[in-house]
Amino acid sequence: MSQTPSPSEYRFDSHTDSSDMSNAKICIKNLSKSFGEKEVLKDVSLTIPQSRSLVVIGGSGMGKSVLLKSILGIVQPDSGEIEIDGVDILSDRRAGDKKRRQIGMLFQGAALFDSMRVWENVSFRLTHGEGMSRRVAKDLAVNALSRVGLNEDVGDLYPSEISGGMQKRVGLARAVAAKPEILFFDEPTTGLDPIMADVINNLISEQVHRLGATAISITHDMASAMKIGDQIAMLHQGRIVWQGPPSAINNSGNAMVDQFINGRADGPIAVDR
Repeated sequence: MSQTPSPSEYRFDSHTDSSDMSNAKICIKNLSKSFGEKEVLKDVSLTIPQSRSLVVIGGSGMGKSVLLKSILGIVQPDSGEIEIDGVDILSDRRAGDKKRRQIGMLFQGAALFDSMRVWENVSFRLTHGEGMSRRVAKDLAVNALSRVGLNEDVGDLYPSEISGGMQKRVGLARAVAAKPEILFFDEPTTGLDPIMADVINNLISEQVHRLGATAISITHDMASAMKIGDQIAMLHQGRIVWQGPPSAINNSGNAMVDQFINGRADGPIAVDR
């Protein structure tokens, strides 16, 4: 069995453009979270500039989902800060709730409501969160569906009547319908064939750029990471062990990154056998 390096052996390489740091939309500082004796996040710091896309890669159970849940307010970190537009959303609950309303999210598996028609799913935030009338919300939902390549007829179907790839598109339409300033993508291509995964990646890139949104994605899929990320950060055992642009990842000089992106069993990342 391969041995995982101790914290002192981690090599962190950051290729982040320092000129972007003064334009931070999201700033995560020294974030830590444990569940019992298990440390899930260990002093994580990340900065995502306005209108840039960060992809967080790493194996299962390495803290990626907990990182997103901490920003969303689903998980309360043990220590650290999370700022959106310079506002610490952890220390000021009311301000934090207001800032989180800027976020749109594409959930893993799309997470559509089975009992609602497609257009009702897409407009859920508009009708339930913003009190918009169903008539106006439906028009906006149909428009959002058209931007992800789905016609108006699809809006009247139920999620069970459409394919998995179409469900992902509906989930993306729901994420962008309210024109959020921040977009989160949780394993956006899981369960899709390579061609449909590429379609979703292209749609994500198009919608992020169309909105000028700041995006954070978590994924195992390196094709997704390379296509939708301006920066890639690798999270391993709760720590950021490398960060840089997609163009640098194949020559990262980091053994853990090299093992992960090439899908090798042998290397510094321990694999149960």
